[in-house]
Amino acid sequence: MQQNVGNIDRLVRLVIGAPLLAVALGALAGFLSPPGGTAAAAVGLLLGAILVITALTTRCPLYSILGVSTCPID
Repeated sequence: MQQNVGNIDRLVRLVIGAPLLAVALGALAGFLSPPGGTAAAAVGLLLGAILVITALTTRCPLYSILGVSTCPID
C-alpha cells in the first residue's frame, strides 16, 4: 500500500490524537468526567484512535478517496 500521509501530517495527527485518545480512555474508565458525558468520550475515543492509527500506518483512507497526499514520495 502506498503512503499518503507525510511527516508533518503524521506529527500533527499524533500530537492531537494521542492526548484525545488518553482523555477519552480516562473518561470511559471513570477517572474523568467529560463535559459531554459518555457520548463525547466515545466520539473522542473514535477520533483519537483514527488519528493515531493513520499516523502510525502513514495511510489515510479518506485521503485515498479524495486523491490527496501529503507524502513527498510518489
